[in-house]
Amino acid sequence: MTTSKLSNMKKDFFSLSIFLLLVYLSSCNNSNTSATAQNEIQAAPEVKAVFINGDSLHYIDVGKGDPVVFVHGGFGDYRTWGAQMDTFAKNHRVIAYSRRYFYPNNQIVNDSTDFSITLQVKDLAEFIKALNLQPVHVVGHSYGAYAALLATMDHPELVRSLTLAEPPVNSLLGNVPGGDTLLNNWDAKFVPVTEAFKNNGTEKGLEAFFSVVTGDSLFFRSIPKWQREIMMANTAARYEFAPVTCDDVKKIKTPVLLLHGNRSPQVFISIIDELNRCLPNKEKATLLNTSHMMEHENPTEFNKVVLGFIDKH
Repeated sequence: MTTSKLSNMKKDFFSLSIFLLLVYLSSCNNSNTSATAQNEIQAAPEVKAVFINGDSLHYIDVGKGDPVVFVHGGFGDYRTWGAQMDTFAKNHRVIAYSRRYFYPNNQIVNDSTDFSITLQVKDLAEFIKALNLQPVHVVGHSYGAYAALLATMDHPELVRSLTLAEPPVNSLLGNVPGGDTLLNNWDAKFVPVTEAFKNNGTEKGLEAFFSVVTGDSLFFRSIPKWQREIMMANTAARYEFAPVTCDDVKKIKTPVLLLHGNRSPQVFISIIDELNRCLPNKEKATLLNTSHMMEHENPTEFNKVVLGFIDKH
């Protein structure tokens, strides 16, 4: 399949099976007890709100120093970054916001709702401006990383450094040998996931999704109930994708850190490898003992690698 063919595919909304596989399964750190969860909730910083592009977006803001903005993926919100906030806040001002349509934002989801990636990118840019953060270090994961990539392309003056953890830039697979087969096979794995969401409800759908993404059929059931509930509270949004080419990526001069897990599905690894080939100013790191949920599966290593990169820029 050529790049042009991929670029012409699915310019509107992806089918459920495709966008599900591209969504980030967030809000699942490795805490093992409900007591730990309760302590984290009690110690949580104040949730603030800022009015952007016609509505309010909620966020938390802790620490002092060079600002770092975290951008969550699907099934998450500002709480996704609980394993990062305290560590990063020791020497930085750390901001995690909930993207439009995610908890605790009050946007109503209906058939006329604008789920465009353009609006997500605009939200991120206006959020940075509204808090007077520019230039800022941006750390994004999955769909949040995809939005952060596009925001950096559109507004390079706002971003001091960019960390991309497995963004679903599937259009880049058109340049990868066997990329069309890789993507088709990946999509096929999500047929039963789609059926689980449709026929068995959100919880079973998420369980099936985790089974594919992690390779562990017990993963979803192994995490604490309160973490599952966070994920289930963030399933309403849909996802739109705009094609990105290698030539687009080559124009980014901002320093970029590319991350993938050593157990991540090959589709994500291939995308990271292609970004690494195209970007002119980048570093790449593989995090051990992790898959797509790397900042939760191995937060110590994730924090060390990302902070090391940020502190160089």
